[in-house]
Amino acid sequence: MNTLPDTYHVPVLLKQSVDGLNILPDGTYVDVTFGGGGHSREILARLGENGRLLGFDQDEDAEQNSIDDPRFTFVRSNFRYLKNFLRYYDVLPVDGILADLGVSSHHFDDSERGFSFRFDGLLDMRMNKRAGITAADILNTYDESRLADLFYLYGELRSSRKLATLIVQQRARQPFAAIGQFLELVKPLFGRDREKKELAKVFQALRIEVNHEMDALREMLQAATDTLRPGGRLVVITYHSLEDRLVKNLMKTGNMEGRVVQDFYGRIETPYLLINNKVIVPDMEEMERNTRSRSAKLRIAEKK
Repeated sequence: MNTLPDTYHVPVLLKQSVDGLNILPDGTYVDVTFGGGGHSREILARLGENGRLLGFDQDEDAEQNSIDDPRFTFVRSNFRYLKNFLRYYDVLPVDGILADLGVSSHHFDDSERGFSFRFDGLLDMRMNKRAGITAADILNTYDESRLADLFYLYGELRSSRKLATLIVQQRARQPFAAIGQFLELVKPLFGRDREKKELAKVFQALRIEVNHEMDALREMLQAATDTLRPGGRLVVITYHSLEDRLVKNLMKTGNMEGRVVQDFYGRIETPYLLINNKVIVPDMEEMERNTRSRSAKLRIAEKK
């Protein structure tokens, strides 16, 4: 069996999330965010010889971490196509689905991918390098109103309109291509004390738009509801309020809008039973060991 590359990605809330799957030795499970394979390896360690695990990831770098185990199948695809591939592999319904929605540390540390403002490089940010538009394409082609909306909705930036205006003015002089060039424009908007936090929001908004992350998450969550067997577990680790709201709404109300529908007796009609009413967060020891875990929230629900 392959060992997890230390530099690729340190799995967050590893024990708590895999415990949350309540693994059956002969069950079928899905890790929809394979990455470095940390969660998948822990799942395999708890499965019997007749158990099965599928790992999804659209990134070719993640495929290099695939696990040499007859019980494991790597699926190079966006998790939005979860239902299609589970049908293709004839494994419906499944006993548990795990999603760690954080961007892998490997991506942040690879200057060529353009995910981090810590390095100069091309403004790319595509999870799947084979397709789609880049962050530079967005900065160079979206109109001012659309740019302002994405920075406000996906980055929750109060200065979204001012930022959009500056981008449109700058690209008329010189189109955006590199991170350093973009930072020269953006940094003066923020005070030194808020710079890193605000830049993180700007880059988060661009990454979400490039990869259609919120649409993909909605589709995956709906597919999870459709493909889990009764008693199966949905385990999700979120990192920002936008994705956490969708997950919380689905688990509590059965829909991602958070619309409460009650039966004749006043009971909420939802396909899920919450396993943890209070969100699970990393302890201090994990947060000190892995800074990525500081904003992580774990939610677990069981299909009724």
